Amino acid sequence: MVNKYRGEVEAVIGHERRTLCLTLGALAELEARLGAKDLIGLSERFENGRLCARDLIAILGAALRGGGNAISDEELASMHIEGGLRGAAQIVIELLQQTFGEDE
Repeated sequence: MVNKYRGEVEAVIGHERRTLCLTLGALAELEARLGAKDLIGLSERFENGRLCARDLIAILGAALRGGGNAISDEELASMHIEGGLRGAAQIVIELLQQTFGEDE
């Protein structure tokens, strides 16, 4: 069971239920991979809601590793994600809301 207070999200990827989390390490990985100078730059990049497939893979891959899954982005790119592209986008939206969203 995931811990929403830690920012964890659960999803079926590669036909397995997995925990994803944008930990501090995962965010640092995304900053480097996506060329953001800091967390504010990373947040601003996602604010407009326009993400390319590479962004989805980068975010999901970092979050999978942050959740304790030893999966490379290359492996992730060939895995089945429940709900297909729409499912992948929904997972990313939930992760970003958990990480950058306002407290309820």
